[in-house]
Amino acid sequence: MRTDLHGNVQIALAVILGVLVSASLVTRLLGWLKPDMALDEIRSRVRSWWIIAGLFGMALVLERGWALFFFAWVSYLALKEYLSLIPTRRADRRVLLWAYMAIPLQYLWIGMEWYGMFVVFVPVFLFLAIPARMVLIGDTKGFLRAAGTLHWGAMITIFSIGHLAYLLVLPSTVNPNGAGPGLVLFLVVLTQLNDVSQFMWGKAVGRARVMPTVSPNKTWGGLLGGMATTVALALACYRALTPLALHEAVAAGVMISVFGFVGDVVISAVKRDLGVKDCGALLPGHGGILDRLDSLTFTAPLFFHFVFYLYA
Repeated sequence: MRTDLHGNVQIALAVILGVLVSASLVTRLLGWLKPDMALDEIRSRVRSWWIIAGLFGMALVLERGWALFFFAWVSYLALKEYLSLIPTRRADRRVLLWAYMAIPLQYLWIGMEWYGMFVVFVPVFLFLAIPARMVLIGDTKGFLRAAGTLHWGAMITIFSIGHLAYLLVLPSTVNPNGAGPGLVLFLVVLTQLNDVSQFMWGKAVGRARVMPTVSPNKTWGGLLGGMATTVALALACYRALTPLALHEAVAAGVMISVFGFVGDVVISAVKRDLGVKDCGALLPGHGGILDRLDSLTFTAPLFFHFVFYLYA
């Protein structure tokens, strides 16, 4: 267990626990007051949130090595789910192993705090290694599509998610108000609640659709309402969890809200292209792990470099 977990992070984790307890009690109360109400999906979502929050909380309170293992495991599950969705060539089975082997290497650079290698390994070295290995096989049919889809999958599941882990190992001098765990908590909570608030605002006041052919449920009301809610939440907790100044917290809230939306609709476009509703069934009520990480694939690298540029 971490012995240096900041008190602000402990309080924030306690608040999350309280929210989950309240959600469970409200669901039970609704089931008792309105037995005819369809609550199966809500119960599934709440149970999944308990699992997600429990595992995520453990990653923050455990020693750094175990925390990095957790995020590497998340990258592995996300890549595995992605590769199960996209069409792959039989000739590329051996190339897929190279993508999987990139996961422990990428998280090794993170554990070593080797920023230079971390930031170029997937977008440069793996980018070059994948087509080089593929061309040695000698099968040129579908070569470009296979190389592009495999590298794009590695970017979102290994490189993007890896920024969460690198936030965790940033030195406490970067963030005296919560160190790495505070930054991770700030990013993840804002990203996930942005998704929830956009959905709720969309149901309440949403009319005009933002991208009807990609994600028909996304509305301008939901997007703007979610942005306002996310900025308000950023302002409520930035002093406790981040080193950001007031104007930087506002900028971070806007960035997380807008690019969380973009990440969501990008994964929606992928699912529509593949003809699937969800990326998987790992998380009841939520779909697959990519359905839950979609927004983070965009917000994690952007927020990391925002903080890194300003304070590291």
